[in-house]
Order: sequence, then C-alpha cells, then structure tokens
Amino acid sequence: MSSSILLRPQFTALPPLALYIHFPWCERKCPYCDFNSHQIKDGKNGFDEVRYLKALIADLETELPRIWGRQVHSIFIGGGTPSLLSGAGMQELLSAVRARINLEPDAEITMEANPGSVEAEKFSAFARAGINRVSLGIQSFQDEQLKALGRIHNGKEARAAIAIALEHFKSVNIDLMYGLPKQTLEQARDDIETALSFNTPHLSLYNLTLEPNTYFASFPPQLPNEETIDAIFEQNLALLGKAGYQRYEVSAYAKKGQECKHNLNYWRFGDYIGIGAGAHGKISFPDKVTRQLREKHPEQYMQAMETQGHALLEARDITAQDLPFEFMLNVLRLSEGVQTITFSERTGLPLSMISKELSEASNQGLLDPNPTLLKASEQGFRYLNNLQEIFLA
Repeated sequence: MSSSILLRPQFTALPPLALYIHFPWCERKCPYCDFNSHQIKDGKNGFDEVRYLKALIADLETELPRIWGRQVHSIFIGGGTPSLLSGAGMQELLSAVRARINLEPDAEITMEANPGSVEAEKFSAFARAGINRVSLGIQSFQDEQLKALGRIHNGKEARAAIAIALEHFKSVNIDLMYGLPKQTLEQARDDIETALSFNTPHLSLYNLTLEPNTYFASFPPQLPNEETIDAIFEQNLALLGKAGYQRYEVSAYAKKGQECKHNLNYWRFGDYIGIGAGAHGKISFPDKVTRQLREKHPEQYMQAMETQGHALLEARDITAQDLPFEFMLNVLRLSEGVQTITFSERTGLPLSMISKELSEASNQGLLDPNPTLLKASEQGFRYLNNLQEIFLA
C-alpha cells in the first residue's frame, strides 16, 4: 500500500449517516469497564442534566455545517447509563435533535439501559420521546456472577427489566457476557437459556476480557481456562442457532431482519456524528474522511462547550494509507462480509490498493474465495485478528 501516500479519496456518493450521543455517567463504575464512564457522586441525581443537555445540543449544532443536506438513518444513545436521564430530559434531547437534523421518519433510535435504573414509568416516557430500541446490560442472570462483575442489579431485577422493556419498545437487545469469574459450562448454559426464554429479537454476547486501565486489569479475577471458554462459546453458538438467531457479527446475534441498523452502519464503514463527552465521529467529504474526538471528562466537556463553543480534542483526516485497514477492520467482523465494490464506495480508493493483501489473505485460507465479496472464511472468522492484521499498513 505504499502508493496510497500519494492518493486522496474520491467519493462519487457519501456513505449513510448516523448519530451517536454519549451519556458519561453511571451509578457505579464496573471493574471490567474501559468505556468513558464516570461514577456519579450523589446517587441517581449526581449530575447536572440541564447543563449537559444544553452542551449536547450546542455540540450537535457545531456539526450541522459538516453534514448539511444529509439524512440521518439511526441514533444510538450510549454510555455510561443513558437511562439515568429523566423522561422529560430525553424528550427535550430528541426534540432538539429532530429540529436540527434531517432524521429518517422510521429511524432506529436505541438507548442503552442498565437493569438497576429501569422503571416502568420512565421507560414509558422514553418510548413517548421516540426511543424504539433498548439495549439492556444484563451480563448475567446469576446473583453471584453479577456481584463479581460489580453490577448494581440482581438476577430478579434483570428479568423484570427485560419484561418491562418488551412492553414498551419495538426492539430489545440483551447484552450477556461469558467467561465470567469461575463460570462453569452449566452456569453459562443457564444464562443463555434464561435469555432465550424472553425471545428478544437481538442478543449480544461478549467474552469477558481484562482491559488495560480497569480495576480487573490491576486485580484480575480467576477466569475459566481457555478450554472451558471455548466450550462455552461452542455451546452458546449451538443454543442460539437452534433458537433461530443468526450470528451476523462477531458478538451480535439476531432473528431474521432484526439486526441493529446503527451498529451495521459502523461495521460497513458508514459515517456517524459523535456528540457528548468522549464521543468519536467519522464524516466523509468528496475528497477526504475525517475523525473527531471530544473532551472525555464530562466537566471539561461542558466547560469547553460553554467557553469555546466546541469540545474537540482531536480533528484529523484519515490518511489514504490508513483507510484500507480501518475499512477492513470493521467489515471483516460481519459474517456475510460486504460486496467488493463497497471498498471503493466507503474509502474513495481503488480496490487495487489492497490487491497484495487480499492475495496474501486468500493464500492463507482466511478469505472467502468469492471475488465479489470481502468476507472472512470460516477459518478467517475464527482467527479474525490474524486476518485483520494483514491489512495493517
């Protein structure tokens, strides 16, 4: 990819556009979490909702000139724990968003929620505000495991939260983790079978990993050995497949037609505005692709919006040398891959840029042999890191 240094992207059409909104507070910081989240100091009311919403709306307004005339296809409100917002606050936020952007009429609007902050009355208010999809951070249904993970809810509350969510929202996702401290094959099976009993349209399944700069990285719990983790994973695959869930991404499983549109846009290397403390954004222009990063700490973020009118920590163009790797890093996570032509459509670069790498990956048996697809083979999907590294400039 040495010739890439001399190239600039050239787009004939811009990718689909989404909006990500970050809510940075949690009632408690989980020991495994490396996301930009901050424990609130005063119970559920230990953050200034009015001030933060004002900063978010002002932040969105700074992005409008960059996306003028483009339609937004999905919104994802992540965190942190966005369900700590009040119903009125959510209504204010989404009303302000609709007044400022061209939002697709039936856009998917997702909110993350933790079972410990779920209230039926609040969920009803969120639904009235426009939320139509909820992603619940269940992680496990077993009290012992939840305690080990530092979660504020128990198994009973987890079940109740799912039931409440199913009453109010068109689509519900359950986040589960496996490879938990001292977890057995039987315990993992109980978690999956409990989740499947709710018949939600979507499940996300993550292997617990010890991320740098987390409490677990400094004080690691006793995790199952690799053999047990592999057995749990194979068991999960079998149970999910039998229940009618398709694995469409490394960690995502859905009933037919129920995939998360917002996350699909990330994995297909679409564009997204990112507002809020620590939010990332990616926007394409006719001759470049840019990335942004906001101030991470909520107080510094709000102060920056109030005093500078923006909270950008970083704004840079992605070089033509780096674009192919960033594209392949995402699309190879999809079990069906993407059409080969998508490379040029989403990077603005010719496919010849990665011809050498494609040949190498094919020779190693890591790519699907179909020349019209950019798709990992069964072996490539299993050893995804090895496949993605081939495209690293």
